[in-house]
Amino acid sequence: MSWFDQRPDDAMDGAFTAVGPDPVQTVDPAAFRESMSRLGAAVHIITTAGPGGKAGATATAVTSVSDAPPTLLMCLNRRSQTNPAVVENGVFCVNTLGAAEAQIADVFAGRTGVSGSDRFLTGDWTVLTTGSPVLKSAVIAFDCRIVEVRSVGSHNVFFGAVQEVRLGPGGPALVYHERAYKQGVGFLQPR
Repeated sequence: MSWFDQRPDDAMDGAFTAVGPDPVQTVDPAAFRESMSRLGAAVHIITTAGPGGKAGATATAVTSVSDAPPTLLMCLNRRSQTNPAVVENGVFCVNTLGAAEAQIADVFAGRTGVSGSDRFLTGDWTVLTTGSPVLKSAVIAFDCRIVEVRSVGSHNVFFGAVQEVRLGPGGPALVYHERAYKQGVGFLQPR
């Protein structure tokens, strides 16, 4: 059974259909970027390997889509060096970083001048099912095969069927908030 056969037909009905005949008016892009900077998010390294080459990038746009079947999505700017490799390889791994891993986040964000496969000289790497690089120190790694890609604005939205999960060391995660790395600690305890 394929991934598409596992979801109910009505689950995606209208998901990417225009709602009305008129263009939608949005806020100013600068105001939107400033607003999004205040939305804290876990920091991930998105990796891929295959015929399109080995590549990786830092990203915060990752979320769960469904657990039946296990699916997540991640977004990459189409102008990034990593985007064409992910498209060609058809696989990616989401490596969620621990609180002490700001340096590797900077390497894969292009802030250090290191590019291409040389980025993988930082960190200790292994592979899982898809062959995408998996950071051994990642809090969690989701090894995915692409089942759908949508172009939205300047980005590609990649939907990935999760083929394997690797739990890494526990502890606080690295979070990006107000244009700075922060530790995901001090969360409220349940009542």
